[in-house]
Amino acid sequence: MASPPRRWGCGELLLPFMLLGTLCEQGSGQIRYSMPEELDKGSYVGNIAKDLGLEPQELAGRRVRIVSRGRTQLFALNPRSGSLVTAGRIDREELCAQSPLCVVNFNILVESQMKIYGVEVEIIDINDNFPRFRDDELKVKVNENAATGTRLVLPFARDADVGVNSLRSYQLSSNLHFSLDVVSGTDGQKYPELVLEQPLDREKETVHDLLLTALDGGDPVLSGTTHIRVMVLDANDNAPLFTSSEYSVSVPENIPVGTRLLTLTATDPDEGINGKLTYSFRNEEDKISETFQLDSNLGEISTLQSLDYEEYRFYLMEVVAQDGGALLASAKVVVTVQDVNDNAPEVILTSLTSSLSEDCLPGTVIALFSVHDDDSGENGEIACSIPRNLPFKLEKTFGNYYRLVTNAALDREEVSSYNITVTATDKGTPPLSTETIISLNVADTNDNPPTFPHSSYSVYVLENNPRGASIFSVNALDPDVDQNAQVSYSLAEDTLQGAPLSSYVSINSDTGILYALRSFDYEQLRDLQLWVTASDSGDPPLSSNVSLSLFVLDQNDNAPEILYPALPTDGSTGVELAPRSAEPGYLVTKVVAVDRDSGQNAWLSYRLLKASEPGLFAVGLHSGEVRTARALLDRDALKQSLVVAVQDHGQPPLSATVTLTVAVADSIPEVLADLGRLEPSDSPYNYDLTLYLVVAVAAVSCVFLAFVLVLLALRLRRWHKSRLLQASEGGLASMPSSHFVGVDGVRAFLQTYSHEVSLTANSRRSHLIFPQPNYADTLINQESYEKSEPLLITQNLLETKGDPRQLQQAPPNTDWRFSQAQRPGTSGSQNGDDTGTWPNNQFDTEMLQAMILASASEAADGSSTLGGAAGTMGLSARYGPQFTLQHVPDYRQNVYIPGSNATLTNAAGKRDGKAPAGGNGNKKKSGKKEKK
Repeated sequence: MASPPRRWGCGELLLPFMLLGTLCEQGSGQIRYSMPEELDKGSYVGNIAKDLGLEPQELAGRRVRIVSRGRTQLFALNPRSGSLVTAGRIDREELCAQSPLCVVNFNILVESQMKIYGVEVEIIDINDNFPRFRDDELKVKVNENAATGTRLVLPFARDADVGVNSLRSYQLSSNLHFSLDVVSGTDGQKYPELVLEQPLDREKETVHDLLLTALDGGDPVLSGTTHIRVMVLDANDNAPLFTSSEYSVSVPENIPVGTRLLTLTATDPDEGINGKLTYSFRNEEDKISETFQLDSNLGEISTLQSLDYEEYRFYLMEVVAQDGGALLASAKVVVTVQDVNDNAPEVILTSLTSSLSEDCLPGTVIALFSVHDDDSGENGEIACSIPRNLPFKLEKTFGNYYRLVTNAALDREEVSSYNITVTATDKGTPPLSTETIISLNVADTNDNPPTFPHSSYSVYVLENNPRGASIFSVNALDPDVDQNAQVSYSLAEDTLQGAPLSSYVSINSDTGILYALRSFDYEQLRDLQLWVTASDSGDPPLSSNVSLSLFVLDQNDNAPEILYPALPTDGSTGVELAPRSAEPGYLVTKVVAVDRDSGQNAWLSYRLLKASEPGLFAVGLHSGEVRTARALLDRDALKQSLVVAVQDHGQPPLSATVTLTVAVADSIPEVLADLGRLEPSDSPYNYDLTLYLVVAVAAVSCVFLAFVLVLLALRLRRWHKSRLLQASEGGLASMPSSHFVGVDGVRAFLQTYSHEVSLTANSRRSHLIFPQPNYADTLINQESYEKSEPLLITQNLLETKGDPRQLQQAPPNTDWRFSQAQRPGTSGSQNGDDTGTWPNNQFDTEMLQAMILASASEAADGSSTLGGAAGTMGLSARYGPQFTLQHVPDYRQNVYIPGSNATLTNAAGKRDGKAPAGGNGNKKKSGKKEKK
């Protein structure tokens, strides 16, 4: 055996490889170094800091690191020296096996710049492996009659080194019968063969022991040996023979396990046991025996496990056919594995940013990744893509590295996060792809001010609101998040009526609720104009404004104020003057009132609440004008007191009253004089006068009651006589009452009567009158009213009660008439003759007297009064029911017709009973009263 080879020291090997490391290419993006294998950990490989253009101390600051895929880290960076060193002992044979060139590729990442550099380190082989035979001892059989020159195949040795350090030659120990011949194969392998130089004689020597030595080309030379035992057999003069010296087959890598690849065929012309062949692998490696199976009888080769192109691209094996006589033949078998697209691309993230601000510029790097496919050819070509609808793009950098960058501006309010699907697809058939999802959160920046849903707001608040009440709420929305979306509210500073606006309203800075700090008064403040500012908490903060109009709504909290008539300051009472000649509708005065409220709360209406003479005055509902409702009469009191109420239309309504004093006189001196006479005195005489008046009223009431009883008895008597008269004069019974002149007119005035009894005084005499509130319906005897005749019950009624002759009287003159406009009826609209005839016979006269007695009977029942009231037709004492028929012929007196200025006149010269020139018939009077 050869002596052990001499190893080089580390110092002897470092210098040339350090020089080689400095010769790497600069500026090409690829850094190349060379180094021998088997260096100790931490051995210098190259100055990586210099090649990157950096200082050694910058490596840590720029976060320079080594990036390698799926294998043990072989190299490391020395941050102090800036050099690339080994991370452990490197065995070239373990990395590259028999490859002639062993290059380790990895990348250097400068993370601060997001740049990557490729580095190649060539591992140079050293002669650290001995040539090695598979077996330490090999038995070879040879027939004794083998001819000279017969070749016996010997096992070949393997050397894991390459190049000059690989196997170079064989040596055979010296002997007489055999020599060594080395044959080079097509694959470059050297195969030793044993050549028979002299015939063998089994009888002389049955076994020949030889020593085969394999030598490499290293310095020092390393060798390996194997013992060969040649056994001489009995004669078998025909050796097996293969149909081909070399077999080859190409199969795809995805064939099923157990697939038959090929069948080897060898022949032997011998017979018997010398012609029976057996097949077997020779010099096979462990991987071959694990992967393939050879049928020893049939010579069929099949798979024992699946093939993998990425692991072994071809298999080389030797098959031997041996007969029973120990003769054999060999053939080479090459199995080529075809690549199929059975590996999907792989995406390896090198650097990733999980969050990015929405204000980043286009082109900002999000991620750096590499792609890899174990397939080859088109099956290993990869294309990367992302969805097109995203604001990102892929940029290919160095080698199979890509970086994901922004392609447009980001807006967190539209999309707050992205799940970016990176699809890596190879070009195989069919293509395979891998999807990798990169999640990116968009960080918020304060790029959106708070916004109000409306450009302006209108708020309505009832006045007299409680202090501190919430009246409105505003809400501004900010699409940002966190502090950028925290909105605070404030009011713009301003002054109102000399006071700061903050003294009227305030706003909650957090909730936006608006509060009233005082109770509003519509009469003092009707509206407020506010500016509400909403600001976020960003840096810098953003804000927006909105206009808010606050309107105070009125409540009915102010009663009407009467401006006129105003109360005098000296304590006296103001007096309004109304002349006695005033016509109905005469404007006496006007009540003027205002209400400080507004709208319906300020709509005023006037009404007469109380009057000393009801029916004399009227108040305009909306104007407040006090006017006369009828003509003033002499009997009307001088001093009239009116209470006028003014009321608004609020809910609830409020009102105010004023007392008016109206003096009925034609001039101010007359007013003063009359008021002086009527003014009450504190003397004892006045008290006595009042007592007398009360006694007089009581006496008159008693007399009146007796008078009514007498009238009732007379009426019953007259009614009995009229029934007898109707029975005797049947022709008159069928005549309708409308044929009698004046009967309907009398009935029209037999209405309700007033129950008031009052005493009035004038300058001439005293008499009793019975006033009625509705003076417009009064029928007054003008002459009797002017004479102021007292109401007396005479004896004439008793004296003439039993003498019907005294009841006879001349018919009245029919020449009494009134104009068309003055007739009783509906606005004097009756057509026909302008004249009217008074009753002109005894029956008509008795009927009129019966009607008068009927009115007296009603008065006796307490439902009417006699006098100047409308219920008694306005008849005075002359035409009252106490008068008998002896008074009836006196028709020369005037009768006042209500609703007109006409009187009924009986002319003295027309008592002759002749019919008037205007007509002969009776005129029917309307039962309705005409009102002015």
